Amino acid sequence: MLRFLTSGESHGKCLVAILEGMVAGLSIEEASINAELARRQEGYGRGGRMTIEKDQAEILSGVRWKKSIGGPIALMIPNKDFKINELPVVKKPRPGHADLVGAIKYGRADVRDILERASARETTARVAAGAVCKQFLKEFGIDVTSHVVCIGGVWAATENLNYETTKKLSLHSPMHCADKKAEKKMMARVDEARKSKDTIGGIFEVLVKGVPVGLGSFVHYDRRLSAQLCAALMSIQAVKGVEIGMGFKVSENLGKDVHDEIFHDKKKGFYRKTNHAGGFEGGVTNGEVIVLRAATKPYSTLMSPMQSVHIDTKERQLATVERSDVTAVPACGVVGEAMAAFEIAKSMLEKFGGDSLIETKRNFDHYQKQVDVF
Repeated sequence: MLRFLTSGESHGKCLVAILEGMVAGLSIEEASINAELARRQEGYGRGGRMTIEKDQAEILSGVRWKKSIGGPIALMIPNKDFKINELPVVKKPRPGHADLVGAIKYGRADVRDILERASARETTARVAAGAVCKQFLKEFGIDVTSHVVCIGGVWAATENLNYETTKKLSLHSPMHCADKKAEKKMMARVDEARKSKDTIGGIFEVLVKGVPVGLGSFVHYDRRLSAQLCAALMSIQAVKGVEIGMGFKVSENLGKDVHDEIFHDKKKGFYRKTNHAGGFEGGVTNGEVIVLRAATKPYSTLMSPMQSVHIDTKERQLATVERSDVTAVPACGVVGEAMAAFEIAKSMLEKFGGDSLIETKRNFDHYQKQVDVF
């Protein structure tokens, strides 16, 4: 079974990701992983940490001559801003952060012990592991991208754009947004939040193209790939809501405006002209583009801090101010890509098996022939 773990603190010596269960024979290069890490550091509204760190991954194990060998793949990303033992003690938890609940849960008198691991800096390791999963998916013609659809109430008009156009336009946008007019308005909203020493959230969308019919299952709740993907996106720091396809809008429409009619063509086989379901029916992929959307809250560290309480004296005080982003929704989208890539890669390996890429591809090709003649 494919799984991964991450380790490390925000200002610790390094971050580490261990990806276990990846097939042998997959081409893996540090340059492709580092390209994904660089994308995570992009986005208008990022804080000072991005000017310090130039994230670069080092492959420690599981790869020889740029090919996976079947063992756990260990990836290390050093922190240039390494000074965890020099940082001040924190006693004033930030509203909205894991600070207080973490200190209570683990019995720590210094909130620093909580915030260092709870920090979104941890997602650097997730992106590194996800980059390997992306390389695996490309072997099967599966591609993953993301774009920002909303920042602080400013919405992008991207509903009628196809996958290729959305990816191309968003890759060259400082907001990772495929709507240039909306991009400028989003940047203005970020400037407003920065000026008022506040933070701002938004919504990003993850798109996955080329996924075969039949990943996931409806036979048990925990085997629904749709549920696994939603849980993966909800695990990202600051994400407070996730939806697939039309999402909550399905509650506002009649069935005829929600369900995707089915057609058949000798060349294409079964297909749909619409994709309101976002690529899933019954928790199982239907061959259409997977559409996932996640909403992030405004970030918890405000330059104009909110009211809090000193954990020792219980006196009212302003919350601690840590270095922070005004917004990081574009970066969250890149993390969302990594999490989606991991879950889909895991589902691919569950269905097609194999200890080597050659074996998995053989099983996949056999299944595709079965689908083609259905």
